[in-house]
Amino acid sequence: MLILTCPCCHVSAEETEFHAEGEAHLKRFGPGSEDADFESYLFMRKNPKGVHLERWRHANGCGKYFHAARCTMTLEVFGTYSAQTLEPPKFIQDAIRAKRPDWVWSAA
Repeated sequence: MLILTCPCCHVSAEETEFHAEGEAHLKRFGPGSEDADFESYLFMRKNPKGVHLERWRHANGCGKYFHAARCTMTLEVFGTYSAQTLEPPKFIQDAIRAKRPDWVWSAA
């Protein structure tokens, strides 16, 4: 069971109070973009074994979106942060590197 903390209202709860919304930090392509870029945006997602950055929504609470960094193997949550960021904050990256020294941030 995942325990997540909403960075907007600071409520910590089990994952059933939240709704997973998929991969975080996706670069969106719209009308006028190349077909390959749009296809990649629609269908191609990372499915890593290890650290994953995800988008969540506090569905049974404040309703706001946020991002979470967690390990898909151990379910360890490294932290949550605002969805209005282009990359994980430094304290999240440091928490990940403390446990996974080989982890490298890369945008989608």
